[in-house]
Amino acid sequence: MHGMSLGPADLAASRAMKTTRVGGGHPDYRVLADASEAEAPRASAQQDPWRYTIARMVDACAANGIKPFYGPFGDFADPAACAAQFRNAFLMGRVGAWTLHPSQIAIAKQVFSPDPAEVAFAKRILEAMPDGAGAAMIDGKMQDDATWKQAKVIVDLARQVTAKDPGLTERYAL
Repeated sequence: MHGMSLGPADLAASRAMKTTRVGGGHPDYRVLADASEAEAPRASAQQDPWRYTIARMVDACAANGIKPFYGPFGDFADPAACAAQFRNAFLMGRVGAWTLHPSQIAIAKQVFSPDPAEVAFAKRILEAMPDGAGAAMIDGKMQDDATWKQAKVIVDLARQVTAKDPGLTERYAL
């Protein structure tokens, strides 16, 4: 299987985006809450300028049997932002990321591995519906063939991770 990665800096340059950042958000790319009659300051939140492109790339990769990777995160001094950006990419379907600094390797390994609690819940779904057919109630929530497929993705990823690092087998109780 082939892979494809998105370099945010290259994308920004090709789109003539007004940023010199390599991945991550931009402090000026924000959404502002609606104005109210009160004189209180308006709430504001930074947005992710890469989200649309990441989603499109993941869709294109999935349709063509290609593994999607996230590009680099350039601010070595901000491990929390790096982890958040990598986590967003992971949740949207990316399988890994470039690292530009040795400190980012541990972040990537942790972020691109499934959460043990998520794996445990996914295993419960697969056990309740061994062939993926029908529906089951787990913790008061209905699970069906779609959530069975999601659970399979999570458990399969945990198996892949433990195959590369057998020390994680206990973490996932596989």
